[in-house]
Amino acid sequence: MRLTRIYVDAPLAAGAAVPLPPGPAQHLARVLRLPAGAPLRAFNGHGGEFDAVIESIQRDAVLLRIGAHRHSGTESPLQVTLLQGIARGEKMDLILQKATELGVSAVVPVTASRSTVKLDERTAERKLLHWQGVVTGACEQCGRDRIPAIAPPATLPAAVAASQAQLKLLLVPEAAAGTLKTLLAAAAGAAHAPSICLLVGPEGGLDPQEVAQAKSAGFRPCQLGPRVLRTETAALTALAVLQSLAGDLT
Repeated sequence: MRLTRIYVDAPLAAGAAVPLPPGPAQHLARVLRLPAGAPLRAFNGHGGEFDAVIESIQRDAVLLRIGAHRHSGTESPLQVTLLQGIARGEKMDLILQKATELGVSAVVPVTASRSTVKLDERTAERKLLHWQGVVTGACEQCGRDRIPAIAPPATLPAAVAASQAQLKLLLVPEAAAGTLKTLLAAAAGAAHAPSICLLVGPEGGLDPQEVAQAKSAGFRPCQLGPRVLRTETAALTALAVLQSLAGDLT
């Protein structure tokens, strides 16, 4: 039987008693209806996970007793940062959830000239908190022990200029410069597991000026085959291909 995994934003150590904050406590007590004595796994995003048991439940107050530390071995050998053109509503949630399952290390939501989603400062803050919750929940479900970093939304010029990755990839349907396989193989010659930055445009794609900006910042155009993929399909397909080539997916 697979044990429930819970993210705990606190230091964890064997033998410690850790009270859960209201959100996770209510989830265990009211949604899952776990009783005192129920075993589970706890992680705090710093690597590995811990055996744990519910020591007590009083209404929505849940106290965990932390047990032995375990190495989960669920993290990818690649360090992939996804620069993702912000998609509408549930599409963005889907991208973040599945990108987390596919081992992404960090995500930078990007606003581009053809973006259909416009965020003011207040909305951006609210969205960021929501997106962080999405990737945390995905980590609990898929077994990852490190939470992908979700950066505040950035403009495309700022995002591409800030990347320090060893391999910078730009997905564009008309690209003829190379495939993910050939570009990753070339980068692996210089580093066994290169850091990668993957740029995927929004639903309307990137305009020519933005493509030129990305190229000037060192991004190499590539495509995923003969068909034009939607933004959510392109991001997840590219991540799956990269992880497969790196041996993370078998």
